[in-house]
Amino acid sequence: MAELVYTAITSLDGFVDDADGEFDWAAPDEEVHAFVNDLERGTGTYLYGRRIYETMRFWETDSPGLDDSPVARDYASVWRAADKVVFSSTLPEVTTARTRLVRRFEPDEVRRWKRAANAPLSVGGPGLAAAALAAGLVDELRWIAVPVLVGGGTRWLPAGVAARLELVDDRRFAGGAAYRAYRIRA
Repeated sequence: MAELVYTAITSLDGFVDDADGEFDWAAPDEEVHAFVNDLERGTGTYLYGRRIYETMRFWETDSPGLDDSPVARDYASVWRAADKVVFSSTLPEVTTARTRLVRRFEPDEVRRWKRAANAPLSVGGPGLAAAALAAGLVDELRWIAVPVLVGGGTRWLPAGVAARLELVDDRRFAGGAAYRAYRIRA
């Protein structure tokens, strides 16, 4: 059975965006970006909610920002190589390759995908991750905390979900960011 992994870049106080919905402070430097590329390289399928999909579809097309950075070009190729499933009742259509639209999050369906998959699945976005965590579908949490406090916004982890965790990896980066990976114990 493939694992379902939730990875987030957050402020040190645990937010994926600030009170104004901004997340420019979370943009990874080259070292962190290269590390994320390696983390994501084996992902077979990304599971997204509408908002994170609309952000991530940037990686579908070439743009001037990608031309300037080998690390960004590498991430674009990693992202393009994976399948994507977007859960949304409001998005009229998906506009990226290897992507399908599903109107409702069904935990049993995701369990079937995990059983059938040959590569890890990744859940993106705190709303969808909250549903996956509540359903007991997430196997590993990967957290990159950047050295900033934003004081409010959208938390990366939901309230009301309890789990015992085992630290399986950690790393510090020159720019002050820190990575920790936790396996969720059964």
